[in-house]
Amino acid sequence: MRAGTRDQAARDAVTVEIVFAVVTGALLAGVLLVIVAAPALFGDPAAAEAGTWVKAGATVAAAGFVWRVVRVLRRFAGAGRA
Repeated sequence: MRAGTRDQAARDAVTVEIVFAVVTGALLAGVLLVIVAAPALFGDPAAAEAGTWVKAGATVAAAGFVWRVVRVLRRFAGAGRA
């Protein structure tokens, strides 16, 4: 196999790994959002406090999503070099 070319199996492996990273990242983000925003979602806080909890949850969820995707894809890239 020449440098820069990939066979179909290698392209499929990359596609599967990207989908896996995005799906598990989305699941992690959903869990983190529910955990952080739980006081606003399941409690009875004032409207201003509820917005703060949801914004904090969204921020933590976004960070968790990015962390998971980067972690999975770096691990995959590292395994390909070994």
